[in-house]
Amino acid sequence: MEFEKLYDLALKTSKETLISKDVEVGSVGCALVTDKGNVYVGKNLDMSCSLGMCAERNAIGTMLTHEVTKIDKIVCVHKSGKVILPCGACREFMKQLEDLTKETKILVSLNPLVYKTLDELMTLWWRDSLKEN
Repeated sequence: MEFEKLYDLALKTSKETLISKDVEVGSVGCALVTDKGNVYVGKNLDMSCSLGMCAERNAIGTMLTHEVTKIDKIVCVHKSGKVILPCGACREFMKQLEDLTKETKILVSLNPLVYKTLDELMTLWWRDSLKEN
């Protein structure tokens, strides 16, 4: 699946909804495609108690619930239509999935088309410093 289609799915998913006075969902949408062609989407969950979940982890959690497979591409979009990068917690979550995300292409810009791998976004990782010299 092309990045443009993933972008459209992520943007469509980023519709905000107030669930209760304490929970709002959807200012960020995420779409990912696996190496087998399966597509999963997620939206962020913002809660007044500071619990919540990013759209990326929501989409990846759904993927893991259905089947464990490698993520080929992932796209995150703010409700404004701006492409955004995964936050540090999401990058760490993906990094710890190791082989499932090792070659994942993360959209940086749609026009011009720019993407980076997770390793390119996380050039220095805490676990690498624990390796023996």
